[in-house]
Amino acid sequence: MQVFLVFAGCGAVSYLLGAIPFGYLIALSKGIDLHKTGSRSIGATNVFRSVGRKWGYLTFLLDALKGFVPAFFFPIAVKTSVGEEKLLVLSLVCSALAVAGHNWPVYLRFRGGKGVATSAGALLGIVPLLTVIGLIAWAVLFMGIRFVSVASILSAILLIILSWPLYFNQGLLRPITITVLGILAVWQHRSNILRLRDGMEHRFDFSKRNLQPGGNK
Repeated sequence: MQVFLVFAGCGAVSYLLGAIPFGYLIALSKGIDLHKTGSRSIGATNVFRSVGRKWGYLTFLLDALKGFVPAFFFPIAVKTSVGEEKLLVLSLVCSALAVAGHNWPVYLRFRGGKGVATSAGALLGIVPLLTVIGLIAWAVLFMGIRFVSVASILSAILLIILSWPLYFNQGLLRPITITVLGILAVWQHRSNILRLRDGMEHRFDFSKRNLQPGGNK
């Protein structure tokens, strides 16, 4: 019963932490409703486009921390209560619920972002090497094509592929979780995929705010 309560408590807090809409709150403090501008997403890219560069970076950092803190610190905090053998499971559960919180935040009637930054933060707490590879791949892809959505989708697919040979010998929990998070990230970009198909997705422009559709995260 104690282990169940610890898992339930950590999971609930992970979701509620992940659901904090940092991007939405930052934009609102500047008089901008992200649900009515740009891509209508509450994530870092829409903040970058609609509010400004430094606020987009801050949103990415805060959204990543929403995933990293539950994945890395929550298991450490309750280690003596659940036992060493259950810490990985707890970390994966907290990670998934933090991402779910960002994507479907209770505070905003479940209208959230796409979970890329929060997933990156969560994975950094679980599989740091793979996460660094994914972030490098994202940066290279983004600088080459300037489509945030394409870079995010291809990086998610790359992480899924690499997770199996890297972590399969340690059990199925890590690769399965990474696969689920990766598929979820791709699914959350389905509107971007449709715009790419129709030639309506916009490349990212660092030089100015861009309120056109095609945001991410």
